[in-house]
Amino acid sequence: MPAVPQHAAPVPSLTGAAASSGSGGADLELYREKFRRRLPDSLDELHGPAEGVVEPPATVVWSGLRAFDLANERQRMSLYRTVLAEGMRKDLCALLNRDILLRLWPTLRILVSTTVRGVWEDRFPQLRALADVPPAKPPARRRRTHHGPAAA
Repeated sequence: MPAVPQHAAPVPSLTGAAASSGSGGADLELYREKFRRRLPDSLDELHGPAEGVVEPPATVVWSGLRAFDLANERQRMSLYRTVLAEGMRKDLCALLNRDILLRLWPTLRILVSTTVRGVWEDRFPQLRALADVPPAKPPARRRRTHHGPAAA
C-alpha cells in the first residue's frame, strides 16, 4: 500500500476583523498581554552590559549558544532577539542595554515577532520613532582560512 503524504490542516490567519473578534482575537490579546506584563516602565531601566561576554540564565536561553560576545554583531543581535522573546522583566533589565537596544532596533524590529515588536513600540515612542530607519546591512561573514599542509 503506497504511503499517503500527510499535510497539516491550514491555520487560519488572524488579520483584520478576525484578529479583533471571536476567540482568535481574545487569544491574540492574551498573547500580547503576556509580553506587555514583562516590559519595564522605562527604557532607562535597561542596565545590561554594553561589552564583554553575556551568559543569560537557562530560563532565557536553554539550548544552542549560551555565551554571547557583545563585540560580535551576530551574537549581540541573537542575544537581544532571544531576550526580547523569552526574557521576563528582570531579565530584560539585567541583560539589555538601553543604548544598544536603540541602536539595534531598526534591524531588530524585523527579526522579532510582530507581537513583540508591537508591544515594545506601543509602550516606547523612542522605538516607534525608529520604525522608518532602514535596517543595517548584515555583518560580513568571516571566511575561514585553512592553514597547514592541506592549504598549500
